[in-house]
Amino acid sequence: MNNNSQAIVQNNAFAFCRWSITIIIWCAFFLKLEWLVVLSFVILLISALTGVAHSPLIVIYTQTLGRIIPSKKVVLNKPAMRFAHSIGTLFALICLVLLYTAPVAIAWRVVLIFAIIKTISAFGFCPASKFYTCMSKGGCCAFSKKVFHE
Repeated sequence: MNNNSQAIVQNNAFAFCRWSITIIIWCAFFLKLEWLVVLSFVILLISALTGVAHSPLIVIYTQTLGRIIPSKKVVLNKPAMRFAHSIGTLFALICLVLLYTAPVAIAWRVVLIFAIIKTISAFGFCPASKFYTCMSKGGCCAFSKKVFHE
């Protein structure tokens, strides 16, 4: 990974970002508040457009608590994070479209799925980022690497 494809942020800021979005989506689900889904969409969209180092939640943490309680730095793959934020933005948009067009029960079940996926991501296993990393290296298994690299 070259320097142009790396973002270096405080580890605590990155954790704050992951967990904040997750909590927002769970609150949206349990409280049935569409505006919280809108909030998650906006945050993820800005993060996808500006990159992880300039993500709103990363910046908020770094400029507030990160000044008081600095943490060690973590090196992130910028393209993988942009892809993950883009997938999250798309998922939030799908949730919003369903909330305003589909039967309410179906829409909130999709929000539940989104919350579960974001929880998995918050624990450090981001499926979208892992998928991007696998595919950018030619596949996620030995067979696909042989097929795509020959």
